[in-house]
Amino acid sequence: MTHSHPPADTVALAAQLHAHGMRMTQQRQRVVDAVTQLVHATPDQVAELVPDVDLTTVYRTLETLEQIGVLAHTHLGHGPPSYRLASDDHLHVVCHHCSNVVNAPPGLADELISRLADERGFTVDRSHLTVFGTCADCRAEQRSAGKRSNGKSPSGETSDGKASR
Repeated sequence: MTHSHPPADTVALAAQLHAHGMRMTQQRQRVVDAVTQLVHATPDQVAELVPDVDLTTVYRTLETLEQIGVLAHTHLGHGPPSYRLASDDHLHVVCHHCSNVVNAPPGLADELISRLADERGFTVDRSHLTVFGTCADCRAEQRSAGKRSNGKSPSGETSDGKASR
């Protein structure tokens, strides 16, 4: 699922870079704007939106902006990392079947995070917390496919409406 956010605040970004001894460049601004537009952006997706910026520069810029806290990355599957604005705090819910990514409120994991800390002394990196499973659409499609393949509905009725034994 792709959400679009307004372009990153140039003044705030410049101030954050300056605080780390770096200067604002057009490439940095354009990379942040691409990540902002895509929400969950792989380096290759960013490069597609800024084709005149070398892919190596895109990777370096993403890493630099993550190091100073502008961006955060997570892994939404087996592919490359996905970047987002660090201020856009949310959990990721990914469907194994269709790869759809749904943003969930970060508070949904509070009890789990608290219990891990209390019971195991474990500190969770919330930005890397991704939950994998099957989305409602894929579950419905699977139920429908199961109904077609065995002639039974999910409730156990046959296609003629009689209960199976």
